Amino acid sequence: MSKIQLSSSQERVLTALVNLSEGREAPVQGREIADAIDRNAGTVRNRMGSLSTLGLVEGVAGPDGGYIPTDGAYDALGIERLEDAATTPVEREGTLVEDVTVAEIDLSSVANPELCRAELVIRGPVGPFDAGDHVTVGPTPATGLRLSGVVDATNVDGNSLLVRVDGMETPTGGSAA
Repeated sequence: MSKIQLSSSQERVLTALVNLSEGREAPVQGREIADAIDRNAGTVRNRMGSLSTLGLVEGVAGPDGGYIPTDGAYDALGIERLEDAATTPVEREGTLVEDVTVAEIDLSSVANPELCRAELVIRGPVGPFDAGDHVTVGPTPATGLRLSGVVDATNVDGNSLLVRVDGMETPTGGSAA
């Protein structure tokens, strides 16, 4: 099966839908998607029409309606569905951020603690995070790693946070940074 080619606008809307739908039972409303990607709700509705035609989203009518991504949406974006997957919690300023989990942690410059950065690819809304926020991630399911640092930037399109790492620790209490 050939991969569906999406426009950048379609990909952005679909990525936001997938991220916002993680861990939710209810459909995601168009205005939530519009707010997440800083676009007009009408633009989102237009994109949803074409994404529905491609079989990537299902619309749910009614006052509590909205949109649900199909398995094809995950395939088109090249990401795994997190059903029944272990979660990695995220805290912002010491408070757990609901409906947000870390899907991937990419570290750079770990050899130089002054320059250590991590890109956190998250599932859920990026909106609660701003540059300057202190975040703590973990423990990760496999290793129990906890990472903390300050958000340098948020990337809505990639649903990621760029974090200046100020600490990493493992369950044995050993400091990794």
